[in-house]
Amino acid sequence: MTSRSDNPERALRDSLGMFATGITVVTARAPNGTPVGLTVNSFNSVSLDPPLIVWSLAAHLGNVEVFSNCEYYAINVLADGQQDMSQRFATRDIDKFAGLELRDGLGGAPLLNDCCAWFECRNTVRHDGGDHLMFVSEVVRHTHEPARSPLVYFGGQYRTLAR
Repeated sequence: MTSRSDNPERALRDSLGMFATGITVVTARAPNGTPVGLTVNSFNSVSLDPPLIVWSLAAHLGNVEVFSNCEYYAINVLADGQQDMSQRFATRDIDKFAGLELRDGLGGAPLLNDCCAWFECRNTVRHDGGDHLMFVSEVVRHTHEPARSPLVYFGGQYRTLAR
């Protein structure tokens, strides 16, 4: 067992990194119509009946207010080969939507092209979760592209899912 007792937060991150996750980009529209989005790997299903999902957002990020107050947002599940998209939406202080072709989902939430799945969600419930805000929301519409494999993140690196 390996642990970094000199930096407990880093040790926890390293241990959490052993859980492989998919990569999503969560998108919404600000009240002025500006699209907002960020890369998120804290996404999971909660319930099939009713259809609910959960994701979390660092409470210190500037777009917390937009996501807290929007009626709808979209979860865009990135496909293998979309590492650049993941990096783009993880970068601060850039126009993340520059040059992208988008489709409008419910409430105008941007839907990104070439993903492997999309979830259009009604912003239902938010909970304090330490240094994050957790969103539990109703899936109103969804679709997927079964021929596309998901982008996977494991051990601090993007990975390819073996089929």
